[in-house]
Amino acid sequence: MSTSTFTRDTPPPGAPAPRRRGLAGTLGARRHGRRLAADLALLAAALAFVLPLAWLLFASVDADSGLTARPPTDVTWDNFDAVATADITFRPLLNSLILCGSATAITVVAAALAAYPLSRYRSRLNRPFMLTILFTTSLPITAIMVPVYGLFVQINLIDTMSGTAFFLASSQLPFAIWLMKNFMDGVPKVLEEAAWTDGASSMQALVRVILPLMGPGVTVVTVFSFIMMWGNFFVPFMLLLSPDQMPASVSIFELFGNMGSVVYGELAAFSIIYSAPAVLLYVLIARRLGGGFALGGAVKG
Repeated sequence: MSTSTFTRDTPPPGAPAPRRRGLAGTLGARRHGRRLAADLALLAAALAFVLPLAWLLFASVDADSGLTARPPTDVTWDNFDAVATADITFRPLLNSLILCGSATAITVVAAALAAYPLSRYRSRLNRPFMLTILFTTSLPITAIMVPVYGLFVQINLIDTMSGTAFFLASSQLPFAIWLMKNFMDGVPKVLEEAAWTDGASSMQALVRVILPLMGPGVTVVTVFSFIMMWGNFFVPFMLLLSPDQMPASVSIFELFGNMGSVVYGELAAFSIIYSAPAVLLYVLIARRLGGGFALGGAVKG
């Protein structure tokens, strides 16, 4: 029976290597440090979003509200009572619902009709057209408002809800077409061809086959368009002149008072009421956003 002699640099069998263990510990410490740095960065980003919301909630029920986000010392509902009037809140909210709702409906219908040929028919002009649409989304709305205002004056659409709704829809339409086309590409064309075989026209196939299958996509376009129009201030401010037609995004200026003074409590209360319809719309259709396209087994047979 022989015995083995181990030197100082050779560890016995089964013993961990000191260098490897030290290297693994160093790598683990680095990963931990990077993870900690990422967590701190995400926490800072979360605080950047939470602090304005906290100020909104606290200031709306604070009798002595200011710019500081702090718990209210004297909880009161007077701020909500002050803005819960027909002139400040209810009529502007109704105008916003009519304006943004009609503009969203126009946008979704027009985007579906425009995206259908772009998705189903191949042409050399498809790519240039889509790039042109993408370019129009980068144009600031303030750059075209002066000629649009002059055009609306000439065709007698100034200070009309219908004209403002059409312009809101047209300003949101390029991005809506881009989104709708990408969602429509995910619907197999064989389903549409099967509808044609059964005698359906192209419009019937679009309405009865394609759009129901891309329900989540239509929902995304609808929610995105409505929210973007709901928060639009500049367009109705320029195109609507009558106070009884102003939407809530414009009437919020009444809470700023004279000489730049701001009633922070009423402003926070009005902001909560103003954001409620958009939040409610998202909550009602959030289940459709989480679902995929209902295409499972549709092309099997």
